[in-house]
Amino acid sequence: MDTELAYTQQAELSCPDKSSTLSKPFWVVWGIELWERFGYYGTQAILALYFVQKLGYSERESFYVFGSFAAFVYGFVWVGGLIGDRYLGAKRTLLLGAIVLMIAYALLGSSDKNTVFYALSCIVVGNALFKANPSSLISKLYDKGDPALDGAMTLYYMAVNIGATISMALTPIIADHYGWGVAFWLCALGLLLGIVNYAIFAKAMRDVATDAGRKPLSLKRLLLVIAGSIVAVLVIAQIMSNTLLCDIIVYVTVAAGLVYFLKVALTLQGLERKRMLVAFILIIESVLFFVLYNQMPTSLTFFAQHNINNDLWGWHIPAAEYQVLNPLVIVVMSPVLAWLYRRFPGTHVTKFCLGMTLCSCAFLVLYLPQFTAEKGLVSPIWMLITYYLQSVGELLVSALGLAMVAELCPRKMSGFVMGIWFLSVMLAGPIGAWVGVLTAPQGVEHMSAATTLPIYSHVFFEIGLFTLVIAILMWVFRPYFNQLIEGKTS
Repeated sequence: MDTELAYTQQAELSCPDKSSTLSKPFWVVWGIELWERFGYYGTQAILALYFVQKLGYSERESFYVFGSFAAFVYGFVWVGGLIGDRYLGAKRTLLLGAIVLMIAYALLGSSDKNTVFYALSCIVVGNALFKANPSSLISKLYDKGDPALDGAMTLYYMAVNIGATISMALTPIIADHYGWGVAFWLCALGLLLGIVNYAIFAKAMRDVATDAGRKPLSLKRLLLVIAGSIVAVLVIAQIMSNTLLCDIIVYVTVAAGLVYFLKVALTLQGLERKRMLVAFILIIESVLFFVLYNQMPTSLTFFAQHNINNDLWGWHIPAAEYQVLNPLVIVVMSPVLAWLYRRFPGTHVTKFCLGMTLCSCAFLVLYLPQFTAEKGLVSPIWMLITYYLQSVGELLVSALGLAMVAELCPRKMSGFVMGIWFLSVMLAGPIGAWVGVLTAPQGVEHMSAATTLPIYSHVFFEIGLFTLVIAILMWVFRPYFNQLIEGKTS
């Protein structure tokens, strides 16, 4: 899962409190994070298909909607972080976000064309309130430099992938056999279980809080946040149904953030300025990774629907089911990579370059199935190869990219850099939609498999080739970037 490890890496940058073991508060946060990701990734896996097969959108339209949704989901996380840090407290904000998300998935389960954008808007607002606060609370459990932190963050990331694996395995099958509404209600049930578990063990969290959370609950502040959330849901719902307006908001927001980042960088001198400019380049490159990641629930899923022979050993594989390979590969390969890092140590830059190379291969390999096709259908093994390469690439890029950027920027700017990093996720929403639309010409829903396969092969090859060029450029500049990170250049 792309952005989750980025949060855990950021938590490692600022850990001010006091434990060296996995305490009860850690497991309380771990539990609600697991169920929140259960709900989100279960929904993400089937959302684009839902718009096409249930609501009657074209594939092109579903890609644009998903792009706007993906941009807004991560574009406003910083707001919830500020509310948790300075206004309401992280624990209260987290719980409120979980409740909003539970309502959102329930609404999505009974939505139609007239109400679906209100449900999606609820997810955006709930995620904004929730997402930044679990890692903020975990960071309060450990002193800086505490060796237990690495183990805690590894387990925290495992919660993300356990929740994602279970829900992404279940929701496509449930949607196929029992209907879309039941699948979304299952996501709501996950949030309910998380909320109940959190409430039962809330006492264990008594001594863990942000500064705002240590103050008595202000009913006025709580009501203001709730009122603001309701207004935000209504406004975002109107905006999200207008793709052009969504794109304008994303481009203006990201442009402003990046310009401000450059302005800050240029106020620095010498090596600090050079390192900040390199960080800027890496942030821009991370947009490409998230664009590739967004193809999983969109173009790759529809490729599986149109051109993969999904009947295997008497079992029909739902097209969205292949997405479960992403968290599965991450769970399996994380300890393998950790072992390899000890045996063959390399710099973050080297691993980043390797990760981008693997991501390019994940799409280049999809040029080959057309030569083995029977009536336009190809083996599921191609999806396995693609998801394996993309997911290992994710482990090398998504996590280590942010760590590398954090190394390059002054420590006092770590929070600011985190915000800019997530602007790259926001920008990847509309760009990823545009890339996905290249695989979906008008009327693609009614084309034969023999007709759609060359379209997918061509577009995926171009995506892979473009990514490979970026990876090669990274390899070329790798020695210079390594010198900058190590402070050996001036």
